[in-house]
Amino acid sequence: MQIKTILNRIQKHRGFVYGTGRLDTRAGRVALTIDIHPHARNRPRCSGCGHRGPQYDQLAPRPFEFVPLWGLAVFFLYIMRRVDCPTCGVRVEAVPWATGKHTVTTTYAWFLAGWAKRLSWREVARAFHTTWDHVFRAVEMAVTWGRAHVDLTGIEAVGIDEIQWQHGHKYLTLVYQIDAARKRLLWIGRERRVKTLLGFFRWFGNERTLALRFVCSDMWKPYLKVVAKKASHALHILDRFHIAMHMSAAIEAVRRAEVHDLRRQGRQPLLTKTRWLLLKRRDHRTPDERGRLRDLVRHNLKAVRTTLLREDFEPFWTYRSATWAGTFLDAWCRRVMRTRIEPIKKVARMLRRHRPLLLNWFRARGQISAGAVEGLNNKAKLTTRKAYGFRSYGCIEIALYHTLGDLPEPQVTHRFC
Repeated sequence: MQIKTILNRIQKHRGFVYGTGRLDTRAGRVALTIDIHPHARNRPRCSGCGHRGPQYDQLAPRPFEFVPLWGLAVFFLYIMRRVDCPTCGVRVEAVPWATGKHTVTTTYAWFLAGWAKRLSWREVARAFHTTWDHVFRAVEMAVTWGRAHVDLTGIEAVGIDEIQWQHGHKYLTLVYQIDAARKRLLWIGRERRVKTLLGFFRWFGNERTLALRFVCSDMWKPYLKVVAKKASHALHILDRFHIAMHMSAAIEAVRRAEVHDLRRQGRQPLLTKTRWLLLKRRDHRTPDERGRLRDLVRHNLKAVRTTLLREDFEPFWTYRSATWAGTFLDAWCRRVMRTRIEPIKKVARMLRRHRPLLLNWFRARGQISAGAVEGLNNKAKLTTRKAYGFRSYGCIEIALYHTLGDLPEPQVTHRFC
């Protein structure tokens, strides 16, 4: 079977035919170069308006890089024609295997974009002996096409959260679809302000917003304000992970202050190397760690008491009834407020303040994926770490949409990746 027979099976271009193939050297590498010729009656198509017109002249042969074959770089070599367009004037023709002035074929760009979901862009460029810029443009093409053809029907649950993407308190607001059947990144906005989230609802549209049944977010005031204004009909749920995070922050604040006080008083450093011991969940501690915690309990330390209060709160999530969960929450908050441990009292006041939203978690149980937001956020943070060196918002936006957006791809005769 000849090379052009294989290419006609997997990558046929109407109005063009494959010519001879030969091995030559390009940039110090052995490459397979295949000529492409237009049919005799094929008139060039204007790259401006898309209409066909008479040929004006022709340019020097231009190579277009295709998907590697048997470890060899593959190039299409084509003599570009210029078309005398009555509308646009003299223009270089449009070809079906590439767009604009790009020297990478569209098929190879989709191939690179597929690998860029598995590896970092630098690793993809190194593995396929191409440039970082070619990989970036391939991913940009995939994201642009996918965002233009994204399906937004049937979305009933969204999750809102933020990640820090640069030093200096630079944040991105991320909105996810968290329906039980599908989880993906829907939208990215700069900063985490009121106008940022309002931008999402403008993009999402009133009709789709009215179809929302659940909205999950943390307790950031701008998010609460916008959700109450734009999606008040939906059940607003506070993210369970952020409550656990506030609990852990309270334990750590008490522990640090108590370590400082013990050192100042010249007492035995009982809390040395206890950070992870106190922050761990009860069922994750080893027998040795449980024994050490029992020893610490005898000293009546504030950090240990705060840890025990956090553990006493854990049964809250096991309730099936929002009413009984509310009774438990009220009792726990009253108990905390009788202590003299300010960081955990601050958490209790926060939970009281957001009590209705907190109890909505029980009303939505089983209908949305409770840990989906945090799971997607962890993947987003991993993407930003893999994308080290990105300086622009545009680059990180493209990387996040490409990795987490579950974007559609065009139907093709043969899929290489």
